[in-house]
Amino acid sequence: MNRISKHIAISSIIVAGVCTGALFLGGCGSSEMKTADEQVPKEMAPSVQVFPLKKARMASSIQVPGELIAYQQVDLYAKVSSFVKKLYADVGSEVRAGQLLASMDAPEISSQLAAAGSKLKSLEAVNLASKANYDRLYETSQTPGTVSQNDIDQALAKKNAAQADLEAAQSALREIADNKNYLEIRAPFAGVITARNVHTGAYVGPSGKGSELPLFTLQEQKRLRLVISVPEAFTGYIKNKEKTGFSVKAMPEKKFTASINRMAGALDTRLRSERIEMDVSNNDKKLLPGMIAEVNISLPGTDSSFVVPRTAFVNSTEKQFVIRIRNHKAEWVEVKKGREEASRVEIYGNLAAGDQLVRMASEEIRNGSTQETVTAVEE
Repeated sequence: MNRISKHIAISSIIVAGVCTGALFLGGCGSSEMKTADEQVPKEMAPSVQVFPLKKARMASSIQVPGELIAYQQVDLYAKVSSFVKKLYADVGSEVRAGQLLASMDAPEISSQLAAAGSKLKSLEAVNLASKANYDRLYETSQTPGTVSQNDIDQALAKKNAAQADLEAAQSALREIADNKNYLEIRAPFAGVITARNVHTGAYVGPSGKGSELPLFTLQEQKRLRLVISVPEAFTGYIKNKEKTGFSVKAMPEKKFTASINRMAGALDTRLRSERIEMDVSNNDKKLLPGMIAEVNISLPGTDSSFVVPRTAFVNSTEKQFVIRIRNHKAEWVEVKKGREEASRVEIYGNLAAGDQLVRMASEEIRNGSTQETVTAVEE
């Protein structure tokens, strides 16, 4: 019995030691877990790729529609009322400068010319007689007391009046002769007749039937004008005498060239664009006035502007901006966009060379947020 009691006592001591050890170990484990919970790692700031801002040369181009027009074009009308006597040209006729295109008939002009000629001859005789009378009186008056001064003055007045009447008659005759010359319609320059609106026998004139339309329309087609309107944003890059290329729908496989010859120097208030004209050689007359052309204009670049990847430029509903990282803080910097190409954009704003800009910018990178940076590898 004493042996059993002794065995029980020893077992109790062992069990108590085990429990005490377990409690001790449990207490230590609880302390370690608490320490781990207290040492939770802080949330790391997001990382963004940045690149240093610098100036670069960016040459780009724009495509604008243009219109080919005749270098010279004129509508020919009848100056005086008359009938078309004969036509010497038709649609498609190629004419030279001064060539007779049509002749008109106006019988009343011939009658007026004959009357004016007769009147001129009569006044020439009167003028001759008045001048001879004055000259005789003046020579006689050299002898004192032979002719009164009043007679001399009257003779001089008659002479001057006859001279004035003669000059007026001469002017009237020239006017009628000029009107007779208007009965012949001649080409003012070499070109092609593109329209004819009258036939032989038609009555034409400033106020006659048929005067609402011109007799002929003449165009110079061996040289054309290519007219375009350049938007205001690109006018500063256009230079005079520069070569440009263009194409037309009628011959899409062929490329044509032209040179800038005339710049308006002012903006169209309706379109906010500048009118530019280019001269196009068209000796083979394959290009026709009225054709629409697609013009490619190069915009030469300079080293005076900042150029960034397209992904660094944000065009939001509120504004256009790039994101600059300064002291690990994101700053939205408002900019203006200049020229652009496939992967780059020209920008203007409160920026300096060397500024660290976010390469993949977006509105999700909030203004003022903390950012860790990684320098992007230049492409």
